[in-house]
Amino acid sequence: MRKIRTILLSIPLLLFFANPAGAAEKEDQAWQDESIYYIMVDRFMNGVAHNDQGINIKDGEAFHGGDLQGVIEQLDYIKDMGFTSICLSPIMDNQKRGYHGFWVEDFMKTEEHFGTMKDAERLVQEAHKRNMKVIFEFPVNFTGNEHPWLNDSNKENWYKESSTAGEDDHLHNSWLKGLPELNLDNKEVQNYLFKAADYWIKNTNVDGFKLERKGEIPAEFIQVFASHVNSTKNGFFLLSHSENMIGARLHDGYYRTASEAFSDAGNSLQDVNEVWNMELNIKGSVWANYIDNLQTLRFAHRAVTNQKNPATRLNLALTYTFTAPGLPIVTYGTEVPLDPGADQAPKMMDFKAANEDLSKLLEKLNAMRQEFPALTKGDFKQLYHDSGFAVFKRTYQNNTMIIAINNDTKTRAITIQDLPEQQQLRGLLLDGVVRQSQDGGYKLGMDRETADVFVVENDQGYNWLFIGFVGGVLGLFVVAVAWLSRKSKSSKEDRE
Repeated sequence: MRKIRTILLSIPLLLFFANPAGAAEKEDQAWQDESIYYIMVDRFMNGVAHNDQGINIKDGEAFHGGDLQGVIEQLDYIKDMGFTSICLSPIMDNQKRGYHGFWVEDFMKTEEHFGTMKDAERLVQEAHKRNMKVIFEFPVNFTGNEHPWLNDSNKENWYKESSTAGEDDHLHNSWLKGLPELNLDNKEVQNYLFKAADYWIKNTNVDGFKLERKGEIPAEFIQVFASHVNSTKNGFFLLSHSENMIGARLHDGYYRTASEAFSDAGNSLQDVNEVWNMELNIKGSVWANYIDNLQTLRFAHRAVTNQKNPATRLNLALTYTFTAPGLPIVTYGTEVPLDPGADQAPKMMDFKAANEDLSKLLEKLNAMRQEFPALTKGDFKQLYHDSGFAVFKRTYQNNTMIIAINNDTKTRAITIQDLPEQQQLRGLLLDGVVRQSQDGGYKLGMDRETADVFVVENDQGYNWLFIGFVGGVLGLFVVAVAWLSRKSKSSKEDRE
């Protein structure tokens, strides 16, 4: 009887989740379909103890013990949230206290605190087994201030006379400030960096590089570097702050507007929307959107400073980030949410403290991006904006999505008029359904500080067949329980 009951109750669930309406046929996975989870290796997970020499978890500027083995052990954790790619902070050999990876001493050697080249290769292999891609951050435009080249008279022209490293106005941590800056116009420097790139690609089979810092890497170098790595491995990916031919452009404009707007309730979203009205005119651009990284104020800290619940604020910010044009990058600990405090020194990841609602939100948002191509390939049209309430539409072929973000301090509503007849808007986060009203519009209401993503599909009406089926199953279950109870009672009376 127990087996029958289980089968009967499972059938409606299978029917409900099979072939969701509005989903499009799967296409080849492109980088714009990816979502990236960024990891600071030293502050993520300590996998083995034999490389823990000199760690001091009480010193925010010392190594804390995270390593490549720790990342390998948490790949399933990352995949369970739906991420398709990971990006690691630099893992090249660094000078003392270079836990962040940016004080490079040897471009073709692994930092001993993190592991070996074999560990890096194994990490990529394990990620690929899970159908995940791996990106290494590659600081091509500067070295640590103790690099041997600085004392090599044959390499004096390998460096610029003065450095602008770390002078971007939104940087918070000072890891890059004043670092010796490489002369990327020098052909010898270029050839060495090409050689270093080939070394990592051939030894680990890594899928991409992230290049650090806008304004310090000549656009010409990015193009020749992109061409070179793509010739080494076809389909290689590049993340940079400038345009490049084989990857995505880190969207500093989105960071500046979104991190500010979503950090407090009542803030206008107009500047965030305007980013897309301007940027989508740039042909061929794939944007990489982020709301914080390890060199900016963490978003959770912004919310806490504004005396707001960071989980509530992140709900809105992440929903916008995952549904706007481009691919999302989420920094480790966002799902906690991790607040490093006033000093902003990166903290060790606390896996036990993860906020279940945020983790589930990330899982849902990632699933939507995989299921509905309008969220990764579609156009962008702003339907409504007033104060903190914004509604926009993404359309790709026969798939249309409506995204509603209410950052206001009160309930808001809008009637959408430019949709086809006899449709419905099915909410994927809050599970509501909006149907066409008698005046032909679709009235959409949102509580304060909430967000939802709606798929536009044919009006299904009330599924009486499904409701009847579920009712019949429940009825059979009640009858079966009553029958078993009566049978048990009869057996007891017979024994007496």
